[in-house]
Amino acid sequence: MLGRPHGWQVLAALAVIGAKFVVVSPAVAAEPPAACDYLSRYTEAQPSGPVFLASFPTVKSGPLQGAAFLYDNAVAVIALVACGKVEDATKIGNAMLAALDRDRYWHDGRLRNGYLAGSVGSGHVKLAGWWDAKQNMWVEDRYQVGSDNGNMAWATLALLALHRATGDSRYRDGAVRVGGWIKQWRGKTKPGGFTGGTFAHEPQPIVEYWKSTEHNTDIQAAFRGLAGATGDKAWLAQARAARNFVHAMWRPDCGCFAVGTTEDGKTRNLYLALDAQIWPLLAIPGAIPRYRAASAQSKLRDGGGFAYSEAKQGLWTEGTAQVALLMALSNREQEANRLFKVIETMRAPDGSYYAAGTKELPTGFMLETDPTQPRQYFHIEHLAAVSWVAIAHQHYNPFTGTNTLP
Repeated sequence: MLGRPHGWQVLAALAVIGAKFVVVSPAVAAEPPAACDYLSRYTEAQPSGPVFLASFPTVKSGPLQGAAFLYDNAVAVIALVACGKVEDATKIGNAMLAALDRDRYWHDGRLRNGYLAGSVGSGHVKLAGWWDAKQNMWVEDRYQVGSDNGNMAWATLALLALHRATGDSRYRDGAVRVGGWIKQWRGKTKPGGFTGGTFAHEPQPIVEYWKSTEHNTDIQAAFRGLAGATGDKAWLAQARAARNFVHAMWRPDCGCFAVGTTEDGKTRNLYLALDAQIWPLLAIPGAIPRYRAASAQSKLRDGGGFAYSEAKQGLWTEGTAQVALLMALSNREQEANRLFKVIETMRAPDGSYYAAGTKELPTGFMLETDPTQPRQYFHIEHLAAVSWVAIAHQHYNPFTGTNTLP
């Protein structure tokens, strides 16, 4: 199970909002970035104190109702920091710290893939769930209660961003705890790297042995950030292990990265996914000259922007913003601006952004919770989408905490 959409799994039967695209006036470029404004308003509308933000705020039933995916919230933290809204970002960061301390079972440095959106009160930090009428019981999504290492790495990057912005050592120390949990998943077989993490409920979740190019890219950036924040160079050895795995996934024959490995942790999965092409260029020092071909994946272009994978069939807002950021940081402003215009067609009336430009956008993968159903993005407002748009507009590299490539 590789190259999975970070932080969420979607049931095929989910009802979605009809496609209503917003035409943005030429004056929008002179206005404050709509994505930054929306994120700040969304966060400030929450109760005081630590909060997790709903990943899909317009969804009112089913597995996604009230679900606050860790990846989405981590990207939102980084976006708010990039937008200069540090106080807003701390509300989410403080929720992550609370989750580290007050999980209902784990106390080893891991976070969950998802939590219940809203205020984090006293006691155990709550997980999302829903009433299943067929089973006549309250259920929790097995993916949401697990711990993907890619999501753990993004939480580390978010806490490090807060440490840089505030100087508060609690965020650095929290990042160290999460990084310490990731370290144990370093693979012992070639091509090395880090395995996927865990899936399903305590006390004995399923261990994932596949390895992801995307996840290892995140992990090397998180470990490099930890080395810089702590002065402990031992983190750099872990970063090299993740980076070497990404290098091993390079395919000179197509000028692209394999998405990762199969379940054995060794055999390359040659499937083509966008984030596996773009994130190494944003995150790994020296990757741009070494892997320049990966930035021009014409096979993944769709609707003036980019699809999630070679399955195509629609524009992926989040990924198109990632390419726009890469173009901007590479001083290819004309290409970046063209993509920003396309991205604006995904803008919702309230300032958020839809996850996809089509009713259903396939990823090319199946749900781990139900292998008979495809994993998809939908034309609904999505926290990660608006966060990546904000990051791209601010020309902020989430992997380095700078306005430059590594």
